[in-house]
Amino acid sequence: MSDKKRVLSAIQPTGEIHFGNYFGAVQNWVRLQEEYDCIYGVVDYHAMTMPYSPKKLRENTWGLILNLVALGVKPENLFIQSLVPQHAELNWIFNCFCSYGRLQLMTQFKDKSQQAKEKSEDNFISAGLFDYPVLQAADILIYKADFVPVGKDQDQHLELTRMIANRFNNQVGKEYFVLPETMHSEAPKIRSLADPMRKMSKSAGEKHYVSVFEEEKRLRKKVMSAVTDSGDLIGTDEMSEGVDNLFTIIKACGHTEAYDQCMAAYKDGSIRYGDFKTAAFEALHSLTSKFIENKAEVMANKKEIKNQIKQSSAEIRKIAQQTIKDVKELAGLMNVRF
Repeated sequence: MSDKKRVLSAIQPTGEIHFGNYFGAVQNWVRLQEEYDCIYGVVDYHAMTMPYSPKKLRENTWGLILNLVALGVKPENLFIQSLVPQHAELNWIFNCFCSYGRLQLMTQFKDKSQQAKEKSEDNFISAGLFDYPVLQAADILIYKADFVPVGKDQDQHLELTRMIANRFNNQVGKEYFVLPETMHSEAPKIRSLADPMRKMSKSAGEKHYVSVFEEEKRLRKKVMSAVTDSGDLIGTDEMSEGVDNLFTIIKACGHTEAYDQCMAAYKDGSIRYGDFKTAAFEALHSLTSKFIENKAEVMANKKEIKNQIKQSSAEIRKIAQQTIKDVKELAGLMNVRF
């Protein structure tokens, strides 16, 4: 067994990875692998809570897996949630340790249920959408994770996870579950180039996000047409959202020299937005060109990588199986003996 602390994080299979996703989560996943025992899940059960296409779900799941490997996530750290059915079993058990009233307090349900109504012809909102925070708790606790990298907007979910763990421990009379801690990172908030008042998002349309595998010509067009301001703020202490967004992107890409030069020019009023946008393009292109090259190598070995993920899911499932065995024993349930 490793002496390293364990980190658990997961992502839904919703298609392409854009730079908001990359800088917000995936880049951190890659870094954490060197210091922690990391388990990263593509959570396809969660993707079922909203109206979806079964065929598209399977395509997106494998597509995301391959993209994550291209971005530097190690295959041995990855699993697909539906290949570990113990998540769903623990979800049911945890439902009996979580109150209806507590779930009603979860703030994201209102927003997600409105999205579900908009996507569904019959105004259908699934019970799974209401209950998914309990499944999320199962995702974390089944691996006894020490840390969970989350944004501030996910703090409420981790609080629920800790509450469920506490209630289970108290009811069975044993401190079985580790109470996971949040791991907040200083992830840059990347906004839409077309409308910097909103975050980068695929749901807003193609012009509102930049794929980590963006083709060079389209990347240049998106960056060079990015919204900035009329130039009246140059040299002042005030900065528009659009200008700030480009500075954030250049810095996040690790182009500190270009960042410092552009910032100095902005402050003394000598900056030219054409040059500024070129610096942002070059910063992003330095990453997309590398990622596209990695993706080509991954796709050439797609069958082998898929088999690796099936094997890693099987290995990770062993941890989940032991947890379920322990939980059922503690909860007074029957274990299947083979």
